[in-house]
Amino acid sequence: MSKVNNILLAGVGGQGILLASEVISEVMLMAGLDVKKNEIHGMSQRGGSVVSHVRYGEKVYSSIIPEGEVDILFSFELLETCRYLPLLRKNGRAVVSDWKIAPPSVARGTVPYPKDLTQKICSQFPSSIIVDGLNLALAAGNAKTVNTVLLGALSNILDFDREMWLTALQQMIPSRLLDVNLKAFEAGCQAK
Repeated sequence: MSKVNNILLAGVGGQGILLASEVISEVMLMAGLDVKKNEIHGMSQRGGSVVSHVRYGEKVYSSIIPEGEVDILFSFELLETCRYLPLLRKNGRAVVSDWKIAPPSVARGTVPYPKDLTQKICSQFPSSIIVDGLNLALAAGNAKTVNTVLLGALSNILDFDREMWLTALQQMIPSRLLDVNLKAFEAGCQAK
């Protein structure tokens, strides 16, 4: 694997983006790859945008993904997905939760939440996967496991052994939360 592969994680503060980037990075390290990770925390504690770059391959020199070279946009919220779609390469794909979180302007009622975002994503990047992340997380037992649901969906399209994903989850998630996260991961693996 001489090519550098790029995953851009995007969402809103508090959605577990940083944990997800840690899990992905750990899987890549277990696979013997060089991994670089970079995080950008906007007003993350106040529900602002959070982005994490994960780059992996035989040798990676920079932690920042060049514009237009994102292979996979791994996103936790629809509007944040659309914000970063221009960074995807031509044949890139998105793995997205269909969760809608109203930004302040929408919450105040000054502008409406944009319509047809899933259609926009799929028309531009037809191989994208849209997951009902919140409902799958709730069915697994905890709304805060949307990130793990999405990791399950991502694991289906990346060529890494399932056991590495499970080991990374066991290493990164506190034991008291592990069972519900493993259920969420399985739900994501089953999502179509």
